[in-house]
Amino acid sequence: MQRPQRSCVADAGAAARRDRSKVATTNPIHVLLYTVRRYDMNQNTTRTPFDGRILMLGCGSVGQCTLPLVRRHIDMPAERITVLDFEDVRPKIEDSLQAGVTFRQARLTQDNYKSMLGELVGPGDIIIDLSWNVETFDLLAWCGEHDIRYINTSLEEWDPYGDIENKSPYERSLYSRQMRVRLLKNRLNSHSKPSPTAIMDHGANPGLVSHFTKRALLDIAAALLEQGGPMAKGVDRKGLEKLVADAESQVEGSFARLSQATGTKVIHISERDTQVSSRPKEMNEFVNTWSIEGFFEEGTAPAELGWGTHERRFPRNAHIPVGGPGNQIFLAQPGIRTFVHSWVPSGGPIIGMVVRHAESFTISDYLTVWEETLEGRHAVYRPTVHYAYMPCDNAILSLYELTMRSFKLQPKLRIMSDEITSGIDELGVLLMGHGLTGWWTGSQLGIDETRRLVPGQNATTLQVAASVLGGLTYMIKHPFKGILVPDDLPHREILDVAGPYLGPCPSVPTTWTPLESRSRLFGKWGTPPVDEADLWQFASFAVEP
Repeated sequence: MQRPQRSCVADAGAAARRDRSKVATTNPIHVLLYTVRRYDMNQNTTRTPFDGRILMLGCGSVGQCTLPLVRRHIDMPAERITVLDFEDVRPKIEDSLQAGVTFRQARLTQDNYKSMLGELVGPGDIIIDLSWNVETFDLLAWCGEHDIRYINTSLEEWDPYGDIENKSPYERSLYSRQMRVRLLKNRLNSHSKPSPTAIMDHGANPGLVSHFTKRALLDIAAALLEQGGPMAKGVDRKGLEKLVADAESQVEGSFARLSQATGTKVIHISERDTQVSSRPKEMNEFVNTWSIEGFFEEGTAPAELGWGTHERRFPRNAHIPVGGPGNQIFLAQPGIRTFVHSWVPSGGPIIGMVVRHAESFTISDYLTVWEETLEGRHAVYRPTVHYAYMPCDNAILSLYELTMRSFKLQPKLRIMSDEITSGIDELGVLLMGHGLTGWWTGSQLGIDETRRLVPGQNATTLQVAASVLGGLTYMIKHPFKGILVPDDLPHREILDVAGPYLGPCPSVPTTWTPLESRSRLFGKWGTPPVDEADLWQFASFAVEP
């Protein structure tokens, strides 16, 4: 069966030339044949006017990729863009500085952030926060009080390592940070005038994957309608059509009910990075394709999962939060040492790490269906949601060495860029447990295409930068929407902007299940085989010893 699929650009228009080509897959057994539409970058000349100033906090690998996209797509003088970083990155952004962008070398701290930001931005301006270990909560509050729009890619703290051995898994979790942001959101919303737009966690993941999830749910529903099911118990064709229409119209709660109606039980943010360097990793060196400090901080934190209502038992070392929506659990073990079986179209079966990421919170929260009872609100449906990350080979070796070093970061750090010889970053969402078994939607961005689009960058950083550009464009057009997470945004509007930078973007069914990836080497004497009734339980995906 051959099914045409949409590109990452939700509606490119008649002016966009699209090339139809088979997307790369090494696993034809599991994937139905499909084609991918490609967007012609030569037609992408849209510029969004902005009459304020932009301050970019932090200009590491993602910032260096984002800056040229901002200059390319935001219609404003370069002289009104300022980059602030504690390192001298001028040699890496030379083209932007020659165009008029201002660079200031300084470190933002808990003591000086108010005065320093006050010198660089004012009402109507925008902060693009790509820094690490700069407290998100403080910046959000300050921007809300000064009518400044704000976007970031992760929730940060001034010192996430302080007294770390005495912090509980909850205190170290992103869930606890999300609860603080919710309190601030309620406080800002209580003001008489609307608060400026602030978009949280809008990188590739978290960020793009929330929009991929919506697209996947709509595609699954369309396929179920075309094939006549099977749908969740109690759902008929007319009911599913109504849910699709509501979701397309962004009716509140419609995507949660649509997810429930399709029978989706598990969502993996499945990613495999196959970018290869001509320069091998050295001893006592950490090599990666994106922020090493960011990866180290989140990877050594407890694994976090959005916990589905279908799950029957908790994994070992599980902790349950008190307060809030209660949609997550935390494992008292590092995410980079928590492994699951997962799948991507090109790479096939993978073993991914359950590294904590905000999308595990926001997607599972967004897709929860609530029921009001005499005892209060009760969750009747929620999928299990978590990251399943397989980084590039050099990063895997780096993590192995990091573990041997008792999680003390290596003294030498290197982000791969020009030395990359081949590979792609295959990032998407894998929705499972519905009537079609599995469905993957995402981006397959290769290094060659990345270099054509933004010279000197790699595929991983461009996927993040494209998402930042999508959120920035939305924020310029919608200046007073308050604090938002990716799931609050219209997915088509974001993908229209980000799509041209994401390479092939398949949305495809698969027959893969975790049973196929589980080892049977010691089947008679080792871990008992997974029963078919437990197919979509977290335990079925967990990598056995």
